[in-house]
Amino acid sequence: MPITEILARNAEQYGQETCLKEINLDLQESHNVTWREYELIENNPAGEYRREMTWRVFDEKANRLANLLIKRGIKKGDKVAILLMNCLEWLPIYFGILKAGAIAVPLNFRYTAEEIKYCLDLSETIALIFGPEFIGRLETIYDQIPNVKTLFFAGENRPSFAENYDRLTANCSSEAPQVKLSDEDDAAIYFSSGTTGFPKAILHTHQSLMSACYTEYNHHSQTREDNFLCIPPLYHTGAKMHWFGSLLSGSKAVLLRGVKPEWILRTVSEEKITIVWLLVPWAQDILDAIDREDVKLEDYDLAQWRLMHIGAQPVPPSLIHRWKKYFPNHLYDTNYGLSESIGPGCVHLGTENIHKVGAIGIPGYNWEVKITDENGCTVPQGEVGELAVKGPGLMKCYYNDPEATANAIKGDWLFTGDMARMDEEGFIYLVDRKKDVIISGGENIYPVQIEDFLRAHSAIKDVAVIGLPDARVGEIAAAIIELKPDCECSEEDIKTFCSSLPRYKRPRKIIFDKVPRNPTGKIEKPRLREKYGAAGIVAVQTQR
Repeated sequence: MPITEILARNAEQYGQETCLKEINLDLQESHNVTWREYELIENNPAGEYRREMTWRVFDEKANRLANLLIKRGIKKGDKVAILLMNCLEWLPIYFGILKAGAIAVPLNFRYTAEEIKYCLDLSETIALIFGPEFIGRLETIYDQIPNVKTLFFAGENRPSFAENYDRLTANCSSEAPQVKLSDEDDAAIYFSSGTTGFPKAILHTHQSLMSACYTEYNHHSQTREDNFLCIPPLYHTGAKMHWFGSLLSGSKAVLLRGVKPEWILRTVSEEKITIVWLLVPWAQDILDAIDREDVKLEDYDLAQWRLMHIGAQPVPPSLIHRWKKYFPNHLYDTNYGLSESIGPGCVHLGTENIHKVGAIGIPGYNWEVKITDENGCTVPQGEVGELAVKGPGLMKCYYNDPEATANAIKGDWLFTGDMARMDEEGFIYLVDRKKDVIISGGENIYPVQIEDFLRAHSAIKDVAVIGLPDARVGEIAAAIIELKPDCECSEEDIKTFCSSLPRYKRPRKIIFDKVPRNPTGKIEKPRLREKYGAAGIVAVQTQR
């Protein structure tokens, strides 16, 4: 069943009920609020705003866009890109593209003009819907993307090279277009996070999208009474595929613009949020704010908050132990996935397995896993190998890249590039990215293990471990350490702390600096390698 039918069902059954709400608690920090429909709350000096939408309006907006695209000659299989910040329009636009039979192509809002052009060219996109934040970037390339015949601008003060999305869709029918869709039809192209170079275009079918709905619904048991807080960017599979559980259950969700701990806790309290998906840095910030007493839990009504789950990167067990100290009644889940496997859930810990924190978990709903050697054979239990997954949410291919597709998909299995091991109970532990493994004097060093160890240090906010070239042993482990505010720590302090590690695992170089992360929370290790690895010898920078 195509996912668009779930939206139509919700509009019919729950049409007058609110399904989405958008909240920004500080317009003064937002430079992109130009939608005509925003209504500022009166007498609020912070300029906060809230907007909401019912299931019926959601479905009608999607239908209007679908009819506009069809009127403009966009046919089944054509690609239509979305370049928007998280906003109330994002999901209706996504579903409108699907209802037209076209392929949705969400773009990372942090892309440079060069990266936008690269992704539009690679995906063979012919239409683009963009918001006011991206006018400057598109002005530099709009005449260099000849495949993109149509540009729709969603906002006020329309640039001359684009058409007005609001006005055009308002004049289109709100009835569903007569486009037949099947599970096998292509539905969306997502781009890999780009942590290893230019992103790849990942093609998924409607079956993939529906499998994400069922996986999320099965893992986290959404009901009509739930309210999901969505903070991460909707262009990525992570946030949207977790929201798919809300879609399937017909329950509410809130899009929060901003990640300050007090904003998150206030929204959970005021909106009666029951499920929150966080990235590691945001969970860390909440705990640190509580420790510093910048926020006080007694100021918020959090009793209804039943589930906190984390994904997109390895989760330090120490973080979850701290979380349970402050939130002992929360269910917790770790979600592992890739855009190639339609986002989170091909492996998950399971809320019933909190005693296994540290593992990424067991095969997700309708998924199979194996850990293999370089020949694709399953390794003995406990040994490290490459994690491979198989299930209904597997990508169709890397679009226009048959070589990369052949390297990643072998038979029905996706080889993830992640190194992992399985314990005697069948729980999988992520060891590291295959490409991030450091080989020092013939020994394999897995950076994630060192990162998890260092995060237990009371002064460390974040850490990344990379390999630097060394003439004698090939590579050495270097730890880039970001300290907590107002904390001091020396290189000798870190070396003393690491003395309990095996000698070959101890970082040989300590660098105090910020740890860069992309919008999905992944450490941008190529940036660190480029910054520190070219000469092999770097000056220690002290962060104060």
